[in-house]
Amino acid sequence: MKKSANDRIFDAVNITVLGLIALLTFFPIYYVFVVSFTDPTEFLQKKFILFPEHWSLDSYKYLLGTKAFLGSIGNSAYLAIVGTALSLMVTAALAYAISRRRLPGRKMFALMILLTILFSPGIIPNYLLVRDMNLINNTWSLILPALASGWNVILMRSFFSSIPVELEESAAIDGCNDMTTFFRIILPLSLPSLAAFGLFYAVGYWNAYFSALLYLNDADKWPIQVLLQNMLQNAQNSDLGQDAFVAAPPAETLKMAAVVVATIPILGVYPFLQKHFAKGSMVGSVKG
Repeated sequence: MKKSANDRIFDAVNITVLGLIALLTFFPIYYVFVVSFTDPTEFLQKKFILFPEHWSLDSYKYLLGTKAFLGSIGNSAYLAIVGTALSLMVTAALAYAISRRRLPGRKMFALMILLTILFSPGIIPNYLLVRDMNLINNTWSLILPALASGWNVILMRSFFSSIPVELEESAAIDGCNDMTTFFRIILPLSLPSLAAFGLFYAVGYWNAYFSALLYLNDADKWPIQVLLQNMLQNAQNSDLGQDAFVAAPPAETLKMAAVVVATIPILGVYPFLQKHFAKGSMVGSVKG
């Protein structure tokens, strides 16, 4: 079908505007990446760099040689792995339970979960709860209070409700109890939703910042986001724990390298979950 002149003008303007928006979105990422690989001597000589003449790994070598930075990476990895696994376990178990009609009081439980979405207690009650649980300055203070999201439970319940009840009845005839049915039948059928919600939880735990700032007092327990924020605010990098005789690269290149290192793990996980993510993100959106 031949397009009219107005359609061609609209397409040209649309492509131009979207291209400029994409360029503006991509440029900060490009600039962070380029500066992190720029030779420190060249960076000190130039105020603005679009493409460095000399590439260097000095900033990455310095960062990866510091105890504080490596420790914060380990803390964030622990949060992301352990927290995501526990959150998926609790979310899936709770969603499956309230999706079964034979559960007494399941509507009341669903309503209680819904109330957690509509009403938030606030910072002070959360802090008092964490304090009374003796979790102040404990890594578990970032995991247990955020163990399950009410919104994710409601969405996953809709997914479990779409699984035919006949599958469970067949499993019961074959001698399976509820636990066996859940782990050997329900969960394998739920891989798309588990992958999608697992990515959401992993990103949340990896990006944990405000709660870590509230509950963790020792710097050696900080996740990467808190250390990165501290680096971005302070020009001095003496708190990274590097040997005194090692010359530190410019603060700006260290900051950019830290941002790149903090971003890579999540970007690296996404391709492995991409085939499940499209299906899982539609959980509960279509009925019939």
